[in-house]
Amino acid sequence: MTSLDQNHGFATRAVHAGQEFDPTTGAVIPPVHLTSTYVQDGIGGLRGGYEYSRGGNPTRTALETQLAALEGGTHGLSFASGLAAEDALLRAVLAPGDHVVIGNDVYGGTHRLINRIHGAWGIRHSTVDTSDLDAVRAAIEPATKVLWVETPSNPLMKISDVAALVALGHEAGALVVVDNTFASPALQQPLALGADVVVHSTTKYLGGHSDVVGGALITSDDELEEKVRFIQFAAGAVSAPFDAFLTSRGIKTLALRMRQHSASAQQIAESVLDHPKLTRVLYPGLPSHPGHALAASQMSGFGGMLTLDFAGGAAAARKFAETTSLFQLAESLGGVESLVNYPSEMTHASVKGTPAEVPESIVRLSVGVEETADLVADVVEALDRL
Repeated sequence: MTSLDQNHGFATRAVHAGQEFDPTTGAVIPPVHLTSTYVQDGIGGLRGGYEYSRGGNPTRTALETQLAALEGGTHGLSFASGLAAEDALLRAVLAPGDHVVIGNDVYGGTHRLINRIHGAWGIRHSTVDTSDLDAVRAAIEPATKVLWVETPSNPLMKISDVAALVALGHEAGALVVVDNTFASPALQQPLALGADVVVHSTTKYLGGHSDVVGGALITSDDELEEKVRFIQFAAGAVSAPFDAFLTSRGIKTLALRMRQHSASAQQIAESVLDHPKLTRVLYPGLPSHPGHALAASQMSGFGGMLTLDFAGGAAAARKFAETTSLFQLAESLGGVESLVNYPSEMTHASVKGTPAEVPESIVRLSVGVEETADLVADVVEALDRL
């Protein structure tokens, strides 16, 4: 498909963007270019611009084209992990003395990167509830260069108003970054809401099968892309060709998977909403969720992530996490299989003692694509056993 553009539907772009058939054989799946270097037609005579695979690889280029098409951006950059993508972006735009405003409910690794790695090099940060516009406004200062938003947030499922935060950030001259990992571009496209950069852990919903680690940045800012591309090349945290292939393959079914993830998560949330062992069910698809209306306005679906808050505190939460059957106890999320996670001791252990600390009474569920009735039964039975 040579005439593919943003007028084509999301599922069409997910299947075809960057995925042209092989011109030599007609193979409908582009080949995986497992090469480290490329023969030159004389010194400096590069074929297709490829010289060395740290700088560029056709399989990675195909994925980067696909990523940009999904988010409606001009540039996609693929990295070895989500944190590698975040690190390259921060290094490209920050200098010692600069300030970052970050949400108080974000992936623990993001907070750790900004707090402990970049903090050691003179980057300051403020941690606020990004669903509270007044709190964000108060946290922004003259040195603020980045406003970092994660919506829905991890793991408390807070919903932040992307367009309103973009207005606040841009008024202060700050770059607005949105981590879109939980929603995926199938459900939310922050660039269309004015964000400057979208970041993903492609390990999660984009790859979708728990078999590859990766990260991505998408932007339409040419100058920013050039800066980050240089960091990507000079520091070298690029995705390997086979990893890029696995991610591209996963993306092709993203639209289908997200519909099932969302439908099952909604059913589970509704089924346990009034369970006596829970104090809260945190899922933006529930009308009782404080961010429900906002989520409905900036997302096309509510996603496959939900969080349970246990009346019995840490003991009940831990017992539940260790006694489900179909929901397997593991870190990560967004795969076809259902996972249960105890954030306080797993994905968010690194933020204990910080403003981003996670309550010990909560459990996070990543709802897979198994039969909905089986997943509902697994959760309800585990709750009933408490």
